Amino acid sequence: MIILKMSLANRLSCLKLPRKILTRFSIVLTLTFMVTACSTHQSQVAECGFVSGYLAPDIESHLYRTVVTSVNQKPIISRPNYRLAPGTYEFTVAELISAPELKVSVESRQTKTISINVEPNKRYHLGAQFLTDKSYVGHDTDYWQPVIWQVDEVECQWPSQS
Repeated sequence: MIILKMSLANRLSCLKLPRKILTRFSIVLTLTFMVTACSTHQSQVAECGFVSGYLAPDIESHLYRTVVTSVNQKPIISRPNYRLAPGTYEFTVAELISAPELKVSVESRQTKTISINVEPNKRYHLGAQFLTDKSYVGHDTDYWQPVIWQVDEVECQWPSQS
């Protein structure tokens, strides 16, 4: 920073400006760089997005709700929203499919994982896609898959820590 200030002051000296003005200009320029650096860092730290499971998806499209059981292989208590820093997360979910045509055994109703790349200021809605391409009976676990059925643009900021 000092090197930049000196070389800039030396370059501006050819303009024949008084030293006092050059010094003030150099200070203002230095402070501008510092504020820019701080504000850039602050915006990067404050970015976040959501993964949500609170909206009821469209059953007509064979979409059902899910319950989150873990995030990145850490067991958690399920909640409607997860505020997360940008990045990729692995959600383990259990389906809540209530379709009468589903005839699989209780043991077949197992959790599955979905990888979600969370981007800033987006909300990802989790759901269970009931696959109706064939009849599922017995111990078949392929009757559903976890999906992101909707993505919304939202404002997301971390609460200030004062």
